[in-house]
Amino acid sequence: MRKTVEGAEKLSLGISIVVAVLMGIGIGIWLKNIFHQNWLLWLGVFWGVAAALLNIKKEYDKLKKDLDSLKDNPEFKNYQMNKKTKEEDDDLEEFEK
Repeated sequence: MRKTVEGAEKLSLGISIVVAVLMGIGIGIWLKNIFHQNWLLWLGVFWGVAAALLNIKKEYDKLKKDLDSLKDNPEFKNYQMNKKTKEEDDDLEEFEK
């Protein structure tokens, strides 16, 4: 059940991006119809895209916080990033030649 909830949470980011852009477009169309100014539509599009980007940043910050908490977990101490072995260095030097 946990994987289903995590999958739905990840899917919600995609849905929230689409909804934010559509809401921005809808607000822009509404403002355009009320004030008869075409640039208000583009303002609404901008607001929608900005809201979508804000949703992405919030999700990124949350995911980074979760992964940073795993960094100090002793269970994962053998999985360090950028840890190269002598063999990898030799392979890289050979590839560069």
